[in-house]
Amino acid sequence: MHELIQEDRSLFLFLNNLGSSPFDQLWIMISATWIWVPLYVIFLYLLFKNFQLRNLIFILIFIALGVTFSDQLAGVFKTGVSRLRPCHDPTLTGLMRDVKCGGQFGFYSSHAANTFFIATFMSLLLYKKFRFLPYILFVWAIIVSYSRIYLGVHFPLDIVMGSLMGFFAGGFFASLALKVIRNQNNSTPTATTSTS
Repeated sequence: MHELIQEDRSLFLFLNNLGSSPFDQLWIMISATWIWVPLYVIFLYLLFKNFQLRNLIFILIFIALGVTFSDQLAGVFKTGVSRLRPCHDPTLTGLMRDVKCGGQFGFYSSHAANTFFIATFMSLLLYKKFRFLPYILFVWAIIVSYSRIYLGVHFPLDIVMGSLMGFFAGGFFASLALKVIRNQNNSTPTATTSTS
């Protein structure tokens, strides 16, 4: 385990120090939530165009439940594991680029978990109509996740763990949503066949 942590720290320092101050503001924006609001509107539009309204309501409920679950579980891990963020680690002072800092603990990354949750969830719901969409979504999730290393708030292992948790949570909640949608669609014809 000690060797793994040392490798994680070394990889963090390599990736973090690839940054350059002229690009800091760009990566701060990429890491922010508000900058992606137009993308979330596009997601909503795609769901609206491809699912009936009542199914869309169920989908939005499952997205809300999934993001909440993913975010809260990350909080439990952060306090439970209590691994310092790089920007709070005194042994890294002077070795890393400290662009922005957050709370004291960082394992695992909520940003990585939430973006990979959304990427997985949306891919499973829409890939049959938009075959290219998963590639775009997972590239987006990787870029947002890397921004956390660039800014100095997460180690690579924080990102990997967050990505995996988001991926599995996205798959789980997407499967639930699709099952509910199938059940809803299968139950609709019975109501219209009683007048003859």
